[in-house]
Parts: sequence; C-alpha cells; structure tokens
Amino acid sequence: MSKGYRINASTGIHKGDRDYQQDQVLLLSHARVSGCVLAVVADGMGGRSGGRKASDQVMMTARQLFERYSPDTDDATSTLVQLVQEAHTVIRLTAISAEQDPHSTIAAFLINAGGDCHWAHSGDSRIYHYHGNKLIKRTLDHSFVQTLVDRGEITEEQANVHPKSNILMGCLGSDSEPPVATHFIPRMRPGDTLMACSDGVWHYFTSAEIGEVLSSLSAREATEFLIEKARLRGQGGGDNLSLVVLKFEPLG
Repeated sequence: MSKGYRINASTGIHKGDRDYQQDQVLLLSHARVSGCVLAVVADGMGGRSGGRKASDQVMMTARQLFERYSPDTDDATSTLVQLVQEAHTVIRLTAISAEQDPHSTIAAFLINAGGDCHWAHSGDSRIYHYHGNKLIKRTLDHSFVQTLVDRGEITEEQANVHPKSNILMGCLGSDSEPPVATHFIPRMRPGDTLMACSDGVWHYFTSAEIGEVLSSLSAREATEFLIEKARLRGQGGGDNLSLVVLKFEPLG
C-alpha cells in the first residue's frame, strides 16, 4: 500500500421512500493484496424483483472478477470494462428466463496498492473525485438530460429538475451494448476523496455541497449526513440511496 495515506472508508444504503430496495453497494478489500480495493454502486430498475435481481447480478459479477483479479498481471481498467460487459450479459439472460425487464446502472472504481485508481460507469450512477473540497472530476451521466447539457441547451442545474431527468441513454440489461466510460488517476494523494453514488443521492446536491460535506466530515459521518439530507430534500418522494466514500488521509 502507498506509504502516503491511509484509507478511511464507509458505505451507506437506504430505501428512501420506495417500497423496496433496488440499489446495491459493495466495498471489497483484495484477499491477497493489501491496499487493493474495489467499490461498486448499482441502481437496479425494472419492477420490484427485476431491479433487485439486476443489481444483485452486478454485485455477484464484481465479487467473482475481483477474486480472480491479480494486480501484478491484470489491467484494472480492462477488468472494470469486463465487469460491465459480463454483468450486462447475465442480466440479459435473467430477462429471457423471467417475465421482468431488469436493468441496472453501475459506478465502480478499483484502487491498486500503488495508489493508482481506475474507474468505469454506465448509466447515471456517478463517481466524484475531490481534493479537499475542490472537485477534480466526476463522471458524466449516460442520460437524455446530459446530452442536452453537452449541447448547451440546458444548464446542469436545469438538468437536475428536468421532467425527463430519469431517462437513460444506456445501461446494463438494455437491448444494445451498454455505454461504458473509464477514467484513470495515476496516483491518489492524501487529501483526496472518492465517492460513488446512485442518483437518489446526487440528485439533491450540487458538486460544491458534496465537496464541503466530504472535506469536513469523516467517511462514516459524510455517508450518514448525505443520506439524511437527501431524505429531507426528497420531501417524501425520495428514491433508493446508495453510496460509498473513500477518504485518503495523511499518515501521522
């Protein structure tokens, strides 16, 4: 593990105001390599059991691939892309054998012991990278409103309240191959924070608000605060919420 930091990590999940939980969140330490970590958030869609089945498939595929992952010889980004593609295939097979239409988003990041970080996402679950309270980078949703933002037709603030904000342009389990976007951070630094979350969380905050919360609280306190505040702002109409926060804290 990198000598420069220690990882303070937390996961959080809440069913919000929905009748059932279709989100899933996973945080795994590598069985053989200290300091190698995988985090995954999946937001399932497609009816009560369909959505949960889809997010379960993402988690099962993630566990299996990470068990086989060898940091010395395997490419982390390729492993994450494989995770998206394999989970998509399994979800499609589930759909054939059931009367449901299961789909899922995915947002996953993998940190190697040397401090390099790789991420991949499909759909509108997000990954944020901050240093202190400053946003370094976040994923861009595979959604209808993101295409409008990209074209300059609406602002990011307008996108959050747009009536079609829940329409995805691609995800796991759909008829076409899922879009997958990847990103590479050569080295995580003390003072960095990574957060992956479903839209039930990010929908209620600006990037600046998230940065303030993550920089001023511990990972556990931040997950609890974001869930609590999103629940308040949801005003009884809140979606499932799931998130994982990793803070890279200086040693000593």
